[in-house]
Amino acid sequence: MRGLRRTVLRIRRAARRINDAPYLTKWLVLGSLIGVVAGLGAILFIFCLESATKLLLVGIGGYHPPGPLGEGGAVGSAGFTRPWAIPLVVGLGGLLSGILTSRFAPEAEGHGTDAAIEAFHHNPRGVRPRVVLVKILSSAVTIGAGGSGGREGPTAQISAGFGSLLGRALDLSPEDARIAVAAGIGSGIGAIFRAPLGGAVLGAEILYRDDIEGEAILPSMIASVVGFSVFGAVEGFTPIFGYVRGYQFDHPLQLLYFALLGAVAGLIALLYARTFYASIALTRRLPGGGIVKPAVAGVLVGLLGLAVPGALGTGYGFVQKAITSPSALPLWIILVLPFVKILSTSLSIGSGGSGGIFGPGMVIGAFTGAAVWRLLHPFAPGLPGGPAPFIIVGMIATFGSISHAQIGVLLMVGEMTGSLALLAPAMIALGVAAFVVRDTTMYSGQLRDRTHSRAHQLKFGLPLLAGVPAGEVMKPPRLLLSADTPVRVALAELAACELSGAPVVSADLSFHGGVDAERLASMVTSGTDARIGDVADTAWPTFVGTGTLHDVVDVLVTTGTTWVAILDADRQVTGVVGMTEVIDGYRHALTAGLRRVSTAGTGSELVEETVTAHAPAAGRTVAEVRWPAGSVAVTIQRNGNLRFPDSETALEAGDVVHVLARPDTTSDVRALINGGVDAIGHVADHGPALI
Repeated sequence: MRGLRRTVLRIRRAARRINDAPYLTKWLVLGSLIGVVAGLGAILFIFCLESATKLLLVGIGGYHPPGPLGEGGAVGSAGFTRPWAIPLVVGLGGLLSGILTSRFAPEAEGHGTDAAIEAFHHNPRGVRPRVVLVKILSSAVTIGAGGSGGREGPTAQISAGFGSLLGRALDLSPEDARIAVAAGIGSGIGAIFRAPLGGAVLGAEILYRDDIEGEAILPSMIASVVGFSVFGAVEGFTPIFGYVRGYQFDHPLQLLYFALLGAVAGLIALLYARTFYASIALTRRLPGGGIVKPAVAGVLVGLLGLAVPGALGTGYGFVQKAITSPSALPLWIILVLPFVKILSTSLSIGSGGSGGIFGPGMVIGAFTGAAVWRLLHPFAPGLPGGPAPFIIVGMIATFGSISHAQIGVLLMVGEMTGSLALLAPAMIALGVAAFVVRDTTMYSGQLRDRTHSRAHQLKFGLPLLAGVPAGEVMKPPRLLLSADTPVRVALAELAACELSGAPVVSADLSFHGGVDAERLASMVTSGTDARIGDVADTAWPTFVGTGTLHDVVDVLVTTGTTWVAILDADRQVTGVVGMTEVIDGYRHALTAGLRRVSTAGTGSELVEETVTAHAPAAGRTVAEVRWPAGSVAVTIQRNGNLRFPDSETALEAGDVVHVLARPDTTSDVRALINGGVDAIGHVADHGPALI
């Protein structure tokens, strides 16, 4: 027992050190941890997928799909040795997937990237570990049996789920927990596609239709590079489709052809999105449960695959054939495969099966490009001699436009093919495709931009919240429930104190979890005799040490709870903050802010400057700086957080300080902050600052 307690204490100390570490140090540690899990998770999923493929599609179905160069370049079967078995095998995969998701984790069905995006926006610390395991197994049997799906959904959910777990285990702030989930998305996708840079950008870009989560880029890059290195050490570093060489953009007329490809790609992308979501809507209206529907859809996909084998599995091997041996595929296959892949993916994943939609989007785009090249080739002057450039640009334009992750997909496809020679024509095609697609998106969890994010709305709309420490407004807990308390007794104590919930503590008085009266009441009705420690929510939101009202409201909004617990370094409950305390704190901050601003007088100008290391104000508190008469230090922006200073707030190098000042004193104020020569004589013991 003592050894366990010492281990727990070490973990708590490590968590505190990570939370208190500078930005770069913190994310070097957290990003590396997420990256390691992303790489290992991708390796585990590839193993499960290959095992399922050998057992189901190859062993029972008698069909070996072709593979891309980066994964061995298997030629694949020339035909079907047991064609009658293919629909049954794909249906069996859908059946097994439906059983896993329906019985153990319903949120694991569909494409995992969207689930990770929704977790980022709504509950970054709420992804259940069980979902990750179910997603791996259900996706492996869906795709391994021949269902049409991508591999990025499971790997994104694995690493995003670990980022969520870190958020809970280390008591990360809501903002850090979201960044950890975004880094997980980027590193999971970057590892499985061997595209670390594109994956990192994608993790920050795919969250919104018209915006990017800038704070997540550096953590995503760290996690993605580590994940790529771990995955590559086992699976190899060769790009999925090998190194596509031999093309050099040197004919301006080609831009017209690529613009035409962009228009076609945009239309195909629209068809993909609308067919996919129409399939989901239709499936929900049809009779049958979550087990039967994926099985029936699997049988239909198997029948489709008998006519067009590229409808089965990931389809990457057929893209490889189109790049390296274009004459091996007849024209009719190239023309119909985009539509067949749209239909098979909509059936496999839209019916409730498990897998990604990014990978099929690449295949759809690749054959869109191949089809345009084949149709233009007989009569278009200046056309590239082979279809590879059109295949690559088709992938970028089709899925880059419909995912609204244009930059990330652009970089990823370049890394997947080992060539960046197509950037100029790809940008033209992608721009045209994006114009065609407009607001339609493949990911329903995406928001338009950060102003539509509840977390960012608080930051933009109520900035004063970020300047009030939660510890200043917290109230001592009116009730602490021992983990050994019976549920009936706990409910009675909550009623006596007129509380809707309370913290639960262990024998050593450390925080164990939280409970709400409504849930306890339903347990009492059902006749439970459990102890409160067995039913408490151990993931109840808490803050250890620091935290602002912005963080508190962020958690309350995203988790749906009504209070958070404030803990000390030993995880003992020091206070509770609910919406009443938030409102009182906000009123106090607003009153104090108005009082400070009112002292500046009329005609003031707002000065914004960054504190330099050698500035006179650097390292001093606001009270130690003698500001020019009539000046007011209004706000300080530090590490992305907005603070409202008082007389004891120290100014640090890198702080962005906003000061209201008279027009004739603005140069003096700037010099105080940025170290200009005009600052001489304005700092030191000349009385308190006007704050």
